[in-house]
Amino acid sequence: MPKPQNTKPEIEIKLRVTNIDQILRKIKNLRASPQPRVQEQNILYDTPQSHLRRRKMLLRLRIETPAPQNAATNTGAERVILTSKAPPPPQQNEKSSHYKIRAEREQVAATSSRHYAKALTSLGFRPAFRYDKFRTTFRLPNLHLDLDETPAGTYLELEGDPKAIDRAAKSLGFTKNAYLRATYWDLYAAACRRRGIAPKNMLFTAK
Repeated sequence: MPKPQNTKPEIEIKLRVTNIDQILRKIKNLRASPQPRVQEQNILYDTPQSHLRRRKMLLRLRIETPAPQNAATNTGAERVILTSKAPPPPQQNEKSSHYKIRAEREQVAATSSRHYAKALTSLGFRPAFRYDKFRTTFRLPNLHLDLDETPAGTYLELEGDPKAIDRAAKSLGFTKNAYLRATYWDLYAAACRRRGIAPKNMLFTAK
């Protein structure tokens, strides 16, 4: 069993993207190192009584596979990541109201996603919310930039040191007024309200 990472603070924001080509040009001007685009299937697990959600905690199983345009090099392998998140100590969350700060621990699994899903179910958890996205990651010193294409819109996540977040956001043409602390569930639920439909799972196709 791989050793899980130590709990660490996750400091991030989201930015709403309306023009993907434009934001990609701006990211390129930052000289950020790109990673191959991947397709993600994310499953949030909770108890039947929603104990984790009520405590503002999260347990997520993420399955990454190469995106369709990388099919020529697709070996069919999946990368499975189990992540837990929890609110940070109060003093840490008081650093700034502009950023979403969580205590995070993650583990890259050595076994299949089916094995982990079965293990979580046996522990009493159940799938509570599923969401899909395509992600392209870029790296800068002290900062990760993740361009996420989702059924609820396209967003750029900036994660890292707050000063690095602010510098990159400003270079990309955003002010702090554009910073979003919302989760993908929050964004999806808001999109459903605007469309007058009940939220279910945020998927590109019905499953």
